[in-house]
Amino acid sequence: MKFVLFGEGHTERFLPAFFKRWLDPQLRLPVGIRFVMFKGWSDLVENVAERAHGYLGGPGSGEIIAVIALLDLYGPTIYPSDKRTAADRVKWGVEYLSQKVNHPGFRMYFAVHELEAWILGHPQVLPSQIVAKLPNRQPETINFDRPPSVLLDSVFHSRGGTGYRKTTHGHKFFSKLDPSIAATKCPHLDALLNDMLSMARAAGL
Repeated sequence: MKFVLFGEGHTERFLPAFFKRWLDPQLRLPVGIRFVMFKGWSDLVENVAERAHGYLGGPGSGEIIAVIALLDLYGPTIYPSDKRTAADRVKWGVEYLSQKVNHPGFRMYFAVHELEAWILGHPQVLPSQIVAKLPNRQPETINFDRPPSVLLDSVFHSRGGTGYRKTTHGHKFFSKLDPSIAATKCPHLDALLNDMLSMARAAGL
């Protein structure tokens, strides 16, 4: 039994291993997670319904627990102009994309405001010089004005070296990131993990 995980691009390719580090110890059997990479958020938004139905209605669909789509809240320009807060955009985005797919096997989630918020939820995976310069804030409140990757980039630059690179640095830090610690600081991540756990258990794992 497996999840199918839709992600925006290369940055999300390490998420199956990250999720499994938290899920598998709590399940009777390991869960599979198949990652499907899109060409950015606009590709995912445009084609999510067709791709989700292809998996949920295609060969092997009986082995799929759910198709999960994950987007950074920061970046997409799909939100109506009156949806300005993170809470409003998450609510609207989940409803909009869930209705677009219109299948009970589909789940939509957002990383608030970016996946890098999860790294900030467990900053000990970062070099100590970087940690010392991070603001003491709840990671999911680092927002649309200066999202987590931009914050990390400026702190990395302040050391006189290269900036933060999503693919190379993200993979390095996520390989060490403890989902349990990050989830205590990032409520939206905590909700995603617990939803996946509930679905996996309901599927018999």
